[in-house]
Amino acid sequence: MPGKRMTPEQSIGLLRQAEVDLAHGRTVGEVCRGLGVSEASFYRWRTEYGGLKVDQA
Repeated sequence: MPGKRMTPEQSIGLLRQAEVDLAHGRTVGEVCRGLGVSEASFYRWRTEYGGLKVDQA
């Protein structure tokens, strides 16, 4: 079964939410489980979209 495809805007939104959760002391694993994405996806998005705003995507 194929995985979900996220638009860049959705990925950036999830990254922002993850940054907030990480700032509150949660681990990357906990954050990824809460968002429903793999750690590999999280790190790939952070590399690709880290620091971008939604209108820049």
